[in-house]
Amino acid sequence: MEKWVYSFGAGAAEGRADMRDLLGGKGANLAEMSNLGLSVPPGFTLTTSVCTHFYASDRNYPDTLKAAVDAALSLVESRVDKRFGDPDDPLLLSVRSGARASMPGMMDTVLNLGLNDVTVEGLAKRSGDARFAFDSYRRFIQMYSDVVLGVGHHHFEEILELYKDDRGLILDTDLGADDWRAITEAYRAKVAEKNGEPFPQDPHRQLWGAIGAVFDSWMNQRAITYRRLNNISADWGTAVNVQSMVFGNMGDDCSTGVAFTRNPSTGEKAVFGEYLVNAQGEDVVAGIRTPRPLSKPAADAVQGVGSMGPSMEEAMPDVYRQLTTVFAALEGHYRDMQDIEFTVQQGTLYMLQTRAGKRTAPAALKIAVDMAKEGVISRQEAIRRVDAGSLDQLLHPTLDPDAERHVLVRGLAASPGAASGALVLNSDEAELRARGGDAVILARVETSPEDIHGMHAARGILTARGGMTSHAAVVARGMGRPCVSGAAELRIDYAAETLTVGGTVVKVGDRLTIDGSTGEVMLGEVPTIQPQLGSDFDDLMSWVDDARHLGVRANAETPGDATTARAFGAEGIGLCRTEHMFFDEQRILPIREMIMSESEDERRAALAKILPMQRQDFVELFQIMAGLPVTIRLLDPPLHEFLPRSDTEITEMAEATGSTIDEVRRRASQLHELNPMLGHRGCRLGLSYPEIYEMQARAIFEAALEVGSARGETVVPEVMIPLAATREELEILKIRIDAVADSVAEAKGSTPEYLVGTMIELPRACLLAGQLADSAEFFSFGTNDLTQTTFGISRDDSGRFLNRYQELEIFARDPFVTLDIDGVGELIKMATQRGKETRPDIKLGICGEHGGDPDSVKFCHRIGLDYVSCSPFRVPVARLAAAQAALEDAEEDPG
Repeated sequence: MEKWVYSFGAGAAEGRADMRDLLGGKGANLAEMSNLGLSVPPGFTLTTSVCTHFYASDRNYPDTLKAAVDAALSLVESRVDKRFGDPDDPLLLSVRSGARASMPGMMDTVLNLGLNDVTVEGLAKRSGDARFAFDSYRRFIQMYSDVVLGVGHHHFEEILELYKDDRGLILDTDLGADDWRAITEAYRAKVAEKNGEPFPQDPHRQLWGAIGAVFDSWMNQRAITYRRLNNISADWGTAVNVQSMVFGNMGDDCSTGVAFTRNPSTGEKAVFGEYLVNAQGEDVVAGIRTPRPLSKPAADAVQGVGSMGPSMEEAMPDVYRQLTTVFAALEGHYRDMQDIEFTVQQGTLYMLQTRAGKRTAPAALKIAVDMAKEGVISRQEAIRRVDAGSLDQLLHPTLDPDAERHVLVRGLAASPGAASGALVLNSDEAELRARGGDAVILARVETSPEDIHGMHAARGILTARGGMTSHAAVVARGMGRPCVSGAAELRIDYAAETLTVGGTVVKVGDRLTIDGSTGEVMLGEVPTIQPQLGSDFDDLMSWVDDARHLGVRANAETPGDATTARAFGAEGIGLCRTEHMFFDEQRILPIREMIMSESEDERRAALAKILPMQRQDFVELFQIMAGLPVTIRLLDPPLHEFLPRSDTEITEMAEATGSTIDEVRRRASQLHELNPMLGHRGCRLGLSYPEIYEMQARAIFEAALEVGSARGETVVPEVMIPLAATREELEILKIRIDAVADSVAEAKGSTPEYLVGTMIELPRACLLAGQLADSAEFFSFGTNDLTQTTFGISRDDSGRFLNRYQELEIFARDPFVTLDIDGVGELIKMATQRGKETRPDIKLGICGEHGGDPDSVKFCHRIGLDYVSCSPFRVPVARLAAAQAALEDAEEDPG
């Protein structure tokens, strides 16, 4: 019989940390902390298998579940010596979700469960504090009603507003027991009004209502969105953790807090966290009160802005010492930075959760490298610990420290990085404007899980409330978004669509800049500078290069891009798109002359003007690459892309080329294509106008000989023919290219060395790769177009419906971001095998945007490609992903 429920607490547990797939991350770690002898409030976990059964059985539970829950609840009662529903000394419970992957705030939680009109009186007598008892009851009513009964929390906030001061705060000392009792009665009346029946009084009914709500929340919209953004499978399900309550809101000797064993923003090895005196856990996470720092040094150095009151180190020194001992034990046990939740009840410390803490890319890098140097983990483990995709955060510009800044307000530096954009005040608008291509800054009083889509769409996040461990801060760090939280001077008026600081009013649409590394919020846009990568980055990359087998090149055609690529460790150029060189202001005119030409001689005359410029382009690239391979794609796009579109441009072209306006329009009409992606482009241009490819080949070979002679070494360019579908296309064009090489050799007295290959972009080319390899010395898979031609989907137009496909789980990932392994990937694998059968030494790589996607890179490693090529800024991402793929292989096959 399957075991559905696992108990923990009192120094023992039925589960372990390595059972996270079954118990979820929270349940597995609660069990592990119990086994370690830490003070964990007793409880039990309903497994993720219950969740999968729940959804597979039309939201029905396994037949034996109720008996298992009753038995586990009895064990909790015996361990805490309280009874669930006891009118004199009630056991109260928390009910929380816990998926195997952390999903902060995405699913539902219920605290103080078990309170009703009778047990609240017993709690008041037992605690000796009626204010505490009725505050707990009103919290429970609000949370349970919102999560289980569907009565929105805003109804209760309206009641609570009557008790707030002019700053929007409730001061506990100003409210007596009668006030909290009145608030509770008003809450119950609101539930009866909205729900049509009284608030449920049976604790067991409450428990099953909460369990059902948590399972239901696995499929709420914010959880679905979070899973889609973070590639978490819906099939995993969530566990439910039921735990005896401990109270951080029973007086000034009580508190609750969140802590990290290292700084999650910088990676510094120092206690980092916040706590609230006389509060429950949701107060910290929700950001409704400004928390206090744990340690005094952190208060001075990092968290001084907006903090209220002394640090825990000063106010509760004994508890603080216990906490630091627990931090060291947990980090040592898990060998990773931990994110910890705790409660102090009347001076006694209880651990509520530990998990591997979410961290920024700079912090992840520093923590991994530091731990390797400390001997806590190996270098190989350090490589695995850094998320390859997150490295992107390190490689982009930051604010120029010398630029003029108009600082509007300062908040907490909650998630590093800088961003500029138009101010928006709601998540729907953030998503809408971002889809339209606008950069936006999302500002909220505080964020909630419902804001997940807007936070993902925004370039940066700004909140008026909340601390360093608030929802906004934690989620922003996980997403790699800059965030400034707790900017208490901000006044956000959603109705008026304004943000006000002092006398300055910023309207929706106005430009703002935020710096999540300093907490500054600035008017307008501030210039940026290139990133400065430190020794930690260099150390990790050196370990990465020792571990990987897959080569990494860059897509580059300008000296600037090539230089950046080399600085980031590119091992050559995998794609030089020569058409990008033609759009230069000095070159577009002779290109247009060539297009307007009526004969081959006229075309050659126009191309002769471009030859020296094209040759110099290649000279510069070969010099920068210093002997590394350079793959040059011959002209690919259809000719109409080089023609003017506006009347003014058409007139200017007519004057410059000696044509009439009508002649220009006629030529544009002749070249117009209904579907240019599948039209007169790629090798089809080379066959129609071989003089174009001949000019380019000459420029390549002459540049290679020039640089090779100057450097005293042979430069071997790779000439790539795009869009080939047949062996005959390749053979005809290769003969032309070889003839140009012979001509250059005769003129220069030196024979150029080179490879000729093709860009595989069509399913037919994959199927007939064995034939293509007769002529091609290398294949470069153009995965952008191969994805388009395989799916029959235009990348430029698919944004209108791909989100819907992902929502319906037709596509798990956007196929233009992460390679479609089952379809496109299978074609690449097939072409690789067939190409090698014909030419065993054929060189194989990809050069589409997928070359910088970690999952796609790992696939390329697995099927035996020689290299991937990606944008210069993603070269370190690809290097790291390639190393991680090699380490995964080594684990699977130790021999």
